[in-house]
Amino acid sequence: MRTLREARGLSLAALAQRLPLDKGHLSRIENGRRKPTEDLARRIDEALDARGELIACAHLDVAAALDARPWETAELLRRMRSGDGAPVTVETLQATVTELCCEYGWRDARQLRAEGQGWLREVARLLHQPVGLRQHRELLVCAGWLALLIGCVEYDLGMRAGAEATRTAARQLAEEAGHAELAGWAWEMAAWFALTQSRHPAVVTAARAGQEVAGSGPVAVQLIAQEAKALGRLGDVRGVRAALDRGRRLLDALPPPDRPDNHFEVDPGKWLFYAMDAYRFAEEDALAEHYAEEVIREGTAPDGTERSPMRTAEARLTVAATAARAGDLERAASNGLAAFAGSRRSLPSLLLVAGEVDAELHRRYPHERATAEFREALRVIR
Repeated sequence: MRTLREARGLSLAALAQRLPLDKGHLSRIENGRRKPTEDLARRIDEALDARGELIACAHLDVAAALDARPWETAELLRRMRSGDGAPVTVETLQATVTELCCEYGWRDARQLRAEGQGWLREVARLLHQPVGLRQHRELLVCAGWLALLIGCVEYDLGMRAGAEATRTAARQLAEEAGHAELAGWAWEMAAWFALTQSRHPAVVTAARAGQEVAGSGPVAVQLIAQEAKALGRLGDVRGVRAALDRGRRLLDALPPPDRPDNHFEVDPGKWLFYAMDAYRFAEEDALAEHYAEEVIREGTAPDGTERSPMRTAEARLTVAATAARAGDLERAASNGLAAFAGSRRSLPSLLLVAGEVDAELHRRYPHERATAEFREALRVIR
């Protein structure tokens, strides 16, 4: 809120006069000492032309407050330092970790977190046995992938403090194991967290730091994509195009992944998703909608089953945003409501994009029933 207010050249008193609201109460909200009501978060969002981002942040604060044990995963990770297991045990563990990472896109988030933590305990047990150097490193790498996966799931659930602690522990494991790809993904998560919290310059910083660490591996493609998304939100359309072109060239030079369903792999289908998001916020609507339709098509099986429910939901919201801007309220509302149908959600990302749609509908069609229905559906999700 402070960043947006200062970027628009407004003093706290001037913003309070716009709302209108008591300046002292507004100061307490800006300093984090008071949580805004849903109505007030919306009014501040509109006054600062935040396009739904402040609304999403306010609701994520509520979700994060429910995280009663934010350091649970990080505490498990801190217990790991030395040990050895039989080669077959390590190989089995590696295969299990890969399967869990492939389940990220569709499995119930709380179940996946619980199972991931269970396997972390198993890694901790193995690491407390006598250790050989090679197997010690392999176990650290397994722990690192598990930590990254759990951190993503924790953030999906709105557990911001726990997710950040887990991400930090994963980065430390990557450094201890000397594993550039793990370290790159830890930076990618930092960029993602910053993006959904509207800290756009921090996204660019984290993405570029990660690219320096990761080199030309698959994670570098995703880091470039996060950079492009942030540049879109900063209004740098030329930068968006340059970043997406650079990322696409790098992706085309990489061999196809063995398991494209692995969350920590990057494939052409995922790249469509990144381009869609970047162009939507840059208001390059024709490109955004083109990529969104491709994401929906690729994410839907012949029998109508959604193979990538989280990507598909955000693609439908992208179509909703572009339709609203084009004056097609019916198409905007139907796609927006359809995006809420799935049960597997990334709460921060979903709220961010849905907040954009809600703000767009409210700005253009404030008194229409479809606008009210979308807002009520979004309230239920929150």
